[in-house]
Amino acid sequence: MGNYRFILSGGGTGGHIYPAIAIANELKRRYPDAEFLFVGAKDRMEMEKVPQAGYRIEGLWITGLQRKLTLKNLMFPLKLISSLIKAGNIVSRFKPHVVVGTGGFASGPLLRVASGRGIPCVLQEQNSYAGITNKLLKDRVAKICVAYDGMECFFPKDKIVKTGNPVRSDLVEIRNEREEALNFFGLDPNKSTLLILGGSLGARRINQLIAQELDYFKGLDVQLIWQCGKLYYEQYSKYASDQVKVFDFLNRMDDAYTAANIIISRAGAGSVSELCIVGKPVVFIPSPNVAEDHQTKNAEALVAKNAALMLKESQLETEFETVFSTLFESKAKQNELSANIRKLALPDATKHIVDEIEKLLNTV
Repeated sequence: MGNYRFILSGGGTGGHIYPAIAIANELKRRYPDAEFLFVGAKDRMEMEKVPQAGYRIEGLWITGLQRKLTLKNLMFPLKLISSLIKAGNIVSRFKPHVVVGTGGFASGPLLRVASGRGIPCVLQEQNSYAGITNKLLKDRVAKICVAYDGMECFFPKDKIVKTGNPVRSDLVEIRNEREEALNFFGLDPNKSTLLILGGSLGARRINQLIAQELDYFKGLDVQLIWQCGKLYYEQYSKYASDQVKVFDFLNRMDDAYTAANIIISRAGAGSVSELCIVGKPVVFIPSPNVAEDHQTKNAEALVAKNAALMLKESQLETEFETVFSTLFESKAKQNELSANIRKLALPDATKHIVDEIEKLLNTV
């Protein structure tokens, strides 16, 4: 049977959206005649990104709870009831065979309704510290696909499958033609290259750090590929030079990774999974502003396995140059981190997640 129907729900951030799209693409590859529907939160980035990937999406009137008392929080019960009603209508109309949730508040009402009607549901948890929506759904779903060890402290052990996080296929098949990649960026093959990643929108504190340390990097004769993000490009593009290449967004991530000797990055789940596959020495600077401090916990999971270094934003002023210089000057340390982070790579994550979904199709 190839005419299955799948609903995928997750959003709010790229970390929830892109895994859902990757899973849909693999399902579509196996079942070309299947029907797909995404369910997201109105006014969030999934309403734009999912149609760009070629899939239909419907939006729920739902937002997360704020940490302090706000008007948005007072509206939450009304939004939740509205979303549960709309999710019920979507499920009744579309009649999915399996529902997949990748986290984010939109997946809560949808999987709550679908599981209540006996439809098999799969959760995909990207982080080392489970998100609140997925924790609330844990007893209602059939399978929970995770990327880290030790997740039984959040989820029932018998439902957990360690699959890893979906990553872009171009990274799984990353080339090692470094000179060609450096030529693309107009950089010198005889110099060390530092790649700075702050996410698609950019990371304010990382950008401030790099601008402040440009003379330090020049003293080390290090050249930079600096993704400062769309929000900050106008502010930081003035620092571009022969040795400092500044981008709002990197369309050729495979070349950026290939060119790099060392990487500075945020520690979102998707970034961490990609960097494990890339296998270069990484200094993580986690964002302290994400829910439940996910990024710090993701980075700590790698630091505990001697697979990366981590600096908190509060340590940058006093410790950055010491930590970076120690890493830069020690090829042995760079090789050690590279070898250890590569051991954590799970490049076939998307296939393994869809294998679990296929097992559920055999029960419907």
